[in-house]
Amino acid sequence: MNYLISKLFGALIVIFGVATLVFFLIHFVPGDPVEFILGDSALSVDKAELRARLGLDKPILTQYANFMSGALHFDFGDSFHKKIPVSELILSRLPATIQLTFTSILIALLIAFPLGTLAAMKKDTAVDRGAMMFSLLGVSIPNFWLGPILIMIFSLGLGWFPVSGNEGAGSWVLPSIALGTALAAILARMVRSSLLEVLNEDYIRTAKAKGLTQFQIVVKHGLRNALLPVITLLGLQLGALLGGAVITETVFSWPGIGKLTVDAILSRDYPVVQACVLLISLFYVFVNISTDLVYAWADPRIRTGSN
Repeated sequence: MNYLISKLFGALIVIFGVATLVFFLIHFVPGDPVEFILGDSALSVDKAELRARLGLDKPILTQYANFMSGALHFDFGDSFHKKIPVSELILSRLPATIQLTFTSILIALLIAFPLGTLAAMKKDTAVDRGAMMFSLLGVSIPNFWLGPILIMIFSLGLGWFPVSGNEGAGSWVLPSIALGTALAAILARMVRSSLLEVLNEDYIRTAKAKGLTQFQIVVKHGLRNALLPVITLLGLQLGALLGGAVITETVFSWPGIGKLTVDAILSRDYPVVQACVLLISLFYVFVNISTDLVYAWADPRIRTGSN
């Protein structure tokens, strides 16, 4: 129970810090949302009226207090540009981001487990070196470069998939690959490392003595016991996927939270930016806490603080 309380307390501090930092950063970044909406040629009286209507004429600390009070009730006000509640706007975009995140995870798993397992079974061979080279490339290639390359080859060149948007299952493929490649590379290395460690255990030697094939040993005995660190890493990377989704959604014009965040930043839509960043941080914190709790449940030494 103390372990859970300490994790929740730490999460609250992180969320409060993120909310505070985002609020002040977005307000101190150059650019006036009123001038963005009305244009430079608008009359001063019109600007003053709109600024008062948006609540931007109040002292910054008053605006901060109103924002924090609304955030506690999940009320972030209305979008400056869409003129609809921010919560409604986010809920309309959230399913697309969740869809992209989980299809990316699926692709990452389909690549990482066979690749990492094969590399462990063929340690120090050309297969192992090739798999690790792929992992290195996957980690090194940024989303903002891989996305346009995929579009040029498979959309503009071959015409297999849509260029952008969410127009059906075909439009999921390229953004999911762009987002899932880096995760697949990281997971493949972890699967290989965990398997190599497990394959040196005594029960693996016992399984070999019983005459089991290498496939049976790796899949039935090795892989099952090597999953815990892999699952932990996967949980920690879920939050990072949302961060990467900001870039990927922008490249592919995917109608999710990431694209909404970028558009809101460019248009100085303060309520939307604050709500989106806070939502991403909440998701990241929730996933990290869940991963820590699962790991602590599996290994009591973590929650008791013993070695």
